[in-house]
Amino acid sequence: MKFFENIQPAWALRIGLGFMYVYSGTSLIRQPLDWQGFLPPWFGDMVSRFLPLPTYLAIQGVGELAMAAAFLLPFAPLFLVRIAAVVATIEFVGILLFTGLDLVTFRDIGLIGAAAALALLTAPRRSGQSAA
Repeated sequence: MKFFENIQPAWALRIGLGFMYVYSGTSLIRQPLDWQGFLPPWFGDMVSRFLPLPTYLAIQGVGELAMAAAFLLPFAPLFLVRIAAVVATIEFVGILLFTGLDLVTFRDIGLIGAAAALALLTAPRRSGQSAA
């Protein structure tokens, strides 16, 4: 099918990560207390010293919606897509390091791979090739 030959692989990653961040960002803003249990206790205690946990989680939601916009908007500059992909990779690695292994670790490992692949696909090319 000619249609699929014209689609850049980076778009599959951008759409998947983008809609994931639309979901989590919206939920963090609308129902921050539903996400409180996902924070390591030491991190929640540290954040609570500076601002209420629901406020922090809502701010996290705004950041995730900004990343979703970078992934989903076709006119977003590639350097913004790359920054969002690197931030997503770091976020998921942090989740694995600080939350530990649980029943959804397999999902986080896949998300690390998707975000890292998108960061690599959007990196500038030295040989004159255009980025995805």
